[in-house]
Amino acid sequence: MSTQGSVADAGAAREQAQRFRATYAKIRDEVGRAMVGQDEIVEGVLSALFAGGHVLLEGVPGLGKTLLVRTLGNAVDLAFSRVQFTPDMMPADIQGTMILVETEGGGHKLEFQEGPLVANLVLADEINRATPKTQSALLEAMQEKQISVGRRTLPLPEPFCVMATQNPVEQEGTYPLPEAQLDRFLFKLVVGYPQEREYHEILNRTTSDSDTQVRKVSSAAEVLALRHVVRSVPVPENAQNYAVRLVMGTQPKSEYSTKLVNEMVALGSSPRGAQALLLGGKVKALLAGRFAVSSEDIAAVAPAVLRHRVMVNFRAHSEGIGAEQVVNDVLSNVQAAR
Repeated sequence: MSTQGSVADAGAAREQAQRFRATYAKIRDEVGRAMVGQDEIVEGVLSALFAGGHVLLEGVPGLGKTLLVRTLGNAVDLAFSRVQFTPDMMPADIQGTMILVETEGGGHKLEFQEGPLVANLVLADEINRATPKTQSALLEAMQEKQISVGRRTLPLPEPFCVMATQNPVEQEGTYPLPEAQLDRFLFKLVVGYPQEREYHEILNRTTSDSDTQVRKVSSAAEVLALRHVVRSVPVPENAQNYAVRLVMGTQPKSEYSTKLVNEMVALGSSPRGAQALLLGGKVKALLAGRFAVSSEDIAAVAPAVLRHRVMVNFRAHSEGIGAEQVVNDVLSNVQAAR
């Protein structure tokens, strides 16, 4: 390739990265008009949207998880729907069903009525309250981006993103998500309590007579275009090697597993974890103004990518060791490739 061609390619890459950061900042700032604090959570949700993945938001009630996703749906011109999961919900309640409608001539015909899954952005509130049968219907939508009703298979609109919430404490009337479904979430984000100064801002916004209106500052077409930009970010061999080593580091008895992993982990990350590390790293690189992924980008997204893909054994539970501690141990001991 000629020097002139290389300069042109570098210029196009810088332009794409700048466009990505500008759109990202517009959406983040608009979400910030309604959402107080939680900067890391907002960044994680936006990163998943642009990377083309789903997000699991875990936190106690009242921390703004639902508000965040609803506000994002308002800031981006996407078809948005919210599903409040309950134990008595059936797959047809979220997928849709065939109904009998009357025709103009007085006859009747069967017509498919779409459920809330037929949208761009789906908020699955309290997802762990859904029964396994309903969770399996959601799993098909998340993985295949389609729904199957009877003999009909309907593709879901693009972009399609599920953002689910769950309460980590409440156990009655809940059904823990199976490993196969957890693996379909690009990130698991743990939502913490606000800072003291943020409490005052929350109270000022929510107990006064003012009403914040969120504007639409982006569109589905722009999100799809920027997803292509994210996918086009190159990954150097050393960064990819690091991602592979981190994933293998969570797998007991592997070449890169630590003593803690070998003793406390029942199930490590699948190859989807490595895919998620690269996609999350690409978004991090673009936000930093670079058009190449570094090992630091991989390490930055590793907790959100791996914490729900590591299952600890009974001994770990009895000793109070969780997946978060395991992931931190892997990050401390697995060195980036040179």
